[in-house]
Amino acid sequence: MAKLKLSFVTGRHDRVAPLIDGEVEVEGAELVPTISDASETFWRQLHFGEFDVSEMSLSSYLIARERGLEGGYLPVFPNRQLFWTGWSYHTDSGIKTANDLVGKSIGVGEYQQTAALWMRGIFEHDFGVSQFSVDWWMERTEELSHGGATGFKPMDGIKFHRIPTDKSLATMLLNHELDCATIGRALTPETNIIDRSTTIRPPATADWSKIKPLFPDRVAEGARFFQKWGFVPANHGYIIRADVYKENPWLAFNLYKAFVASKEMAEARFPREIPSVLFFGREYLDQTKKIFGGKDFVPYGVQDNYKMLETAIMISNEQGFIKARPKPEELFPEILRSL
Repeated sequence: MAKLKLSFVTGRHDRVAPLIDGEVEVEGAELVPTISDASETFWRQLHFGEFDVSEMSLSSYLIARERGLEGGYLPVFPNRQLFWTGWSYHTDSGIKTANDLVGKSIGVGEYQQTAALWMRGIFEHDFGVSQFSVDWWMERTEELSHGGATGFKPMDGIKFHRIPTDKSLATMLLNHELDCATIGRALTPETNIIDRSTTIRPPATADWSKIKPLFPDRVAEGARFFQKWGFVPANHGYIIRADVYKENPWLAFNLYKAFVASKEMAEARFPREIPSVLFFGREYLDQTKKIFGGKDFVPYGVQDNYKMLETAIMISNEQGFIKARPKPEELFPEILRSL
């Protein structure tokens, strides 16, 4: 019997690499992979539904699901970060710590993206910075945004602006047109068609001396957050397109099994000190072991991610993206809910 051939789009995450490279197979299916930047992936899939199986933003999925999107979302979360620790501020802003963001201007790639969702939620719950107390600036245009597909509108009372098309997060922060922003994309060689930060970059002679990290000690902030919340936030899962899932409901379980096998194969090749190597860096081995205590901070499945998913749903509701708060298990195919 011929295998079902599936177009598959993903970033090249370490734990997914064996699946991408064909070392791990999906029973009954053959994956035809496309490696894509997440910004482009979600824009393509949310607007055009190009792929049978796609990496998918958790935040965008929650929004689109409530507005009628169907399909099989998989509890596979290969990428975890302390997203809010990637923000930088201009020293002339008067900011010293995250508590000082009230009344400031903050730049994000996209307002509804999961990294920004987590950042706003943590700033509000842990640092007392209400989402209504700052000015939000978004870099992506409506046409090239994920929100253009999900019908995004900022909640009443949110001070929302779009960055001019001839500027980027990094150029505005350097010129102190923003007080705080995420500028990581401007500091890497990768480009994509969605994020202007990858193309409108500061000149090589730019003076970065007044740009400082909002969290200079990521390890300390990681320890604080993990001790309080007990998880490391995820931003992406994977989704089977609705028509493919309806015709092949068995695919959800088989794909999930393959993702788990790929994760196990990849981690078997990693150094034994995997959390430090892939999260804070090898130089922080002792601190990371102490923080996580040997716990897998990148679990798959619904049950091991229950609190993380519950929190994402809570803050998505608080930020006006979704009206109802589904139970975490309701996001996924029934066969995967107890896993």
